Amino acid sequence: MKRIVMILATLFTALTVIAQSTGTGSIEGFITTPDGKAVANVNVSIKGLKKHVITDEKGKFAFTDIPFGKYILVYSFENEVSQEIPVTVPPEKNDAASYNLALNGRELKEVIVRIGGSINQGTASIGKSGIPIMDLPQAVTIIGQSTIENQQAQRLSDVVKNVNGVYLGGARASTQETFYARGYSLGNTNTFKNGFRANSGAMPEMSAIESVEVLKGGAALLYGNVTPGGIINMVTKKPKFVFGGEVNMRIGSFDLYKPAIDIYGPINKSIAYRVNGTYEKANSFRDHVHSERFYVNPSILFKIREKTKLTVQGDYLQHEFTPDFGIGTMNADTSLPASTVGGKRVTPVSRNTFFGAPWQYAKTKQATASFELNHQFNDNWQINALGGYQDYERDYFSTERIQGNIKGKFARPLGKTNNKQDYFTGQLFLNGNFNTGAISHKLLVGIDYENDKTVNLAASFSPNITYDTINLLDPSAYTARTDIPSNWKWNTSAKSPVTRLGSYIQDLISITDQIKLLAGVRWSFQQANPVQTIYLQKNDSLGYGTIQIDKAFSPRVGLVYQPTSRTTVFASYSNSFSPNSGRDIYENPLKPSIIDQYEVGVKNDFFEGLLSANLTIYRIINNNLSQMALLDRNGNVNSNTNYRELTGQTTSDGVELDFKSHPLKGWDILAGYSYNYMRYTKTAGNTGSFLEGERLVNNPAHTANATTFYTFEKGIIKGLKLGAGVYYVGERNAGWNTQYALDNQTKEQYLNDRLFKVKGFTTVDISAGYTYKKLSLIAKLANIGNTFNYYIHENYSINPIPPRNFVVTAGYKF
Repeated sequence: MKRIVMILATLFTALTVIAQSTGTGSIEGFITTPDGKAVANVNVSIKGLKKHVITDEKGKFAFTDIPFGKYILVYSFENEVSQEIPVTVPPEKNDAASYNLALNGRELKEVIVRIGGSINQGTASIGKSGIPIMDLPQAVTIIGQSTIENQQAQRLSDVVKNVNGVYLGGARASTQETFYARGYSLGNTNTFKNGFRANSGAMPEMSAIESVEVLKGGAALLYGNVTPGGIINMVTKKPKFVFGGEVNMRIGSFDLYKPAIDIYGPINKSIAYRVNGTYEKANSFRDHVHSERFYVNPSILFKIREKTKLTVQGDYLQHEFTPDFGIGTMNADTSLPASTVGGKRVTPVSRNTFFGAPWQYAKTKQATASFELNHQFNDNWQINALGGYQDYERDYFSTERIQGNIKGKFARPLGKTNNKQDYFTGQLFLNGNFNTGAISHKLLVGIDYENDKTVNLAASFSPNITYDTINLLDPSAYTARTDIPSNWKWNTSAKSPVTRLGSYIQDLISITDQIKLLAGVRWSFQQANPVQTIYLQKNDSLGYGTIQIDKAFSPRVGLVYQPTSRTTVFASYSNSFSPNSGRDIYENPLKPSIIDQYEVGVKNDFFEGLLSANLTIYRIINNNLSQMALLDRNGNVNSNTNYRELTGQTTSDGVELDFKSHPLKGWDILAGYSYNYMRYTKTAGNTGSFLEGERLVNNPAHTANATTFYTFEKGIIKGLKLGAGVYYVGERNAGWNTQYALDNQTKEQYLNDRLFKVKGFTTVDISAGYTYKKLSLIAKLANIGNTFNYYIHENYSINPIPPRNFVVTAGYKF
């Protein structure tokens, strides 16, 4: 249930009551933001009557056939006291044709507008076209600010766990979060902020986020090279033309200390500003692990003309923390009852055990700047121009990759890198509504450009990469080093420029009020220039890779049937492309893999939006998965792993169930369940290929979530808020998927089994809070059952989930 925070400079720009001679009338009105922008999908009801409507795309609502009398219009605000407006039908002045409501200065206050009691109302900005969610042949979830605040989200994973079928799959060295959806990893290419790709190496700051949008399934038509599982878009808080804001302090377990400020207001009638920022310092439940963050996010809104607006914003994040590879794995003792598969087991130590060195560090800096220019030609046509820049750098030095032998002996390797990224992007797209005869169209046409330049420095160590030797099970077996190693030099500097551009067209065609067709196509061009490697220890000699150019068309078509205004049945097809490394046997760059996605579903709103229940079924097929070529160009058995062919196949089948309810005023429920079966369905069976029928790693078959919050709005406990959340992640494979390998001595093929299984787990959180006027206090006890489990990257970064912990936030709103 998405909320948007807005200031109502004019709550109704036209509240019209039309008298009828039959003794009934109608109530009509508009809801707009202070800068005149319409607000769609706001609940409006008449107190005492079973009348309920939702504002349309122009912010308009209407009640018809209302008997003469005095009424109270009610706006239902999520977890807040509702706003009530008195109206009369007909107008009290006999000679008046309309009733206009004007607010005085004292009534200009911040209100929290609930986006329906439904997950199917509203639009997602990441969709660019402004298509209502109910009309979109695709599953969409929006997590609003109320949920982010109620759950006191610290990281993006705290928000995403509320999205059915999207889950945190790995946290390599605790340096970044890797999410999965429908069997596919969502990395840099699938993570966005305000519509621009965001480097997932920097964990984004949640205090600046207004909402998180998740567009499940294919999005290649809009964004080109994205995997088909879905995309995540973080929407930051924007300026307002009325003064307001909040200061708060958050404290919690493991010495968490986090003050934050958010302030906004007008500079004049045409310019508004917003600045939010925070400082965070914390230790960890993990021994010797620390974190310190600083973040600031200023933005300015220029109302250039009545129909032309420009938003300029930037942010800066500085994060210094301890890289932490968790508790690692050991070679399995086959005499043990193994919860192990493939000869590996998770090291049997407590969740706080730290195997790193006290000096290791990671220092991340990320700065972004962007603008969005919007011009509305008229009520039907508007154009958007967006531009952005991102500067990212991480300085990293640490012991790494915890992999002990059967007795726990582990030689700690060293790693030192410095990664930099310069990223430029621009987008231009046009939206238009028009009719051809009785058929209406919602057209989207656009182009985009991206230029991504990365420079990766890697160090070498002499005489070897090993720092020292320790024992994972017996700390007394060896004396661990604590000094900072100095036996390193920068070895290589690799520059990797990538350019992407694309153009697309999409049209939502309303054939009738019940039948709609969404169709479109994108053409993408991606050029990865030769990687230029400077060998710094060899007189700065140069080495070059090869250029790779990928081109692809990405079509999309979907059919929508709406037997009623509260039900949508849809079916859709889309495809995505995935660039491949390596070359074919004739030395040509390998073509991209084309991935087909089929999706059917139904979206339902019951009881006038108080309950939503959605069902989605999908199949995703990669018919040309890259595998090591079986034969070389001469017809002989190939032994070169760089020679590849597009002969494999993966299939991802799944079901997603979403529920959302607002059964009573102040009570909100969000729940979901997903099933996914992502496996190899066609492999060559030769060296380097995977095992047919095996599930891919980091993909649980089952995930589920349920969250509820209730706010008391009457009586002596008015303002009290209670909440709870339950989250489940099922059993999944970890490590590496099984591959066919060749024994160098016997020359016989064998299965290289490096998989191990991780059990499923459930965590439960409870929350309680109280709001009195402008003051608020909310507390959360997380993982109350003290569940022990972990997130796994390959088989060397085994990061335990936090134990039972608490967090408390006290705030004051201006």
